[in-house]
Amino acid sequence: MTIITKNLQVLGGSVGFFIEIMSSSAHTFRNREEVFNQTLHVFWQSLLTTGFAGFFVGAIMALQFTLQMEVFSALSYLGGLVTSATVREVGPLLIAFLLSGKIGAFTSAELGTMKVSEQIDAIRCLGADPIEEVIVPRFFGIVLASFFLLTVGLMCSLFGGILMASIFAGIPWEQYIRHVPTIMNGFSLTSGVVKCFSFSLVIATLCTYRGYSVRGGAKEVGEGVVQAATQTMISLVLADWVSSLILEELLNV
Repeated sequence: MTIITKNLQVLGGSVGFFIEIMSSSAHTFRNREEVFNQTLHVFWQSLLTTGFAGFFVGAIMALQFTLQMEVFSALSYLGGLVTSATVREVGPLLIAFLLSGKIGAFTSAELGTMKVSEQIDAIRCLGADPIEEVIVPRFFGIVLASFFLLTVGLMCSLFGGILMASIFAGIPWEQYIRHVPTIMNGFSLTSGVVKCFSFSLVIATLCTYRGYSVRGGAKEVGEGVVQAATQTMISLVLADWVSSLILEELLNV
């Protein structure tokens, strides 16, 4: 079986699994408390890492833009350009990569362990639907938490950019944020929000699908975690490309 065939099978399986999750959640949504608990668990587990990563994403972007804009004596626009580029493209993708490795690997391992230890089968034997009882709360918990975490990471990137601009370019924070509303227009903000949401859907779908579809024992759980991380990162790049094309067409930018 070729790599392309395997990837197509994963794509088809993920889409079918996503439809099954949506169908289960549409019929009944009794586990609101569990969704809330899962959201809090994922959020607090990854908050520090996401904030730290977002801070340095903004710092690196500010440093790189400073080196280029000094040549054109346009440092007064540094804050607007860095914030726009970070929110629109770089920030969501890099932070989503981090979350896919942290949240995705953990969830895949957790669900895979439940599957090979027959906990999923036990739920089914009790007359309950494992998708409804186990997958749906984790799916929506990951989607909500990932969206909030991406938003927090982007906010931290603004502070990282302010700090680097102050240290390396001597730009006070008032001057840094002065042109942010001018350059970071509605398209940049819309693009960042749409990508945060779409990336959170990709992470939640693939990590739950890979964990739930594990067959075998502990070895297969480990292989499923690795595949989940790899396939999620590839899917994030594709989702970034597709969302960029769609937003460009819709907003004529």
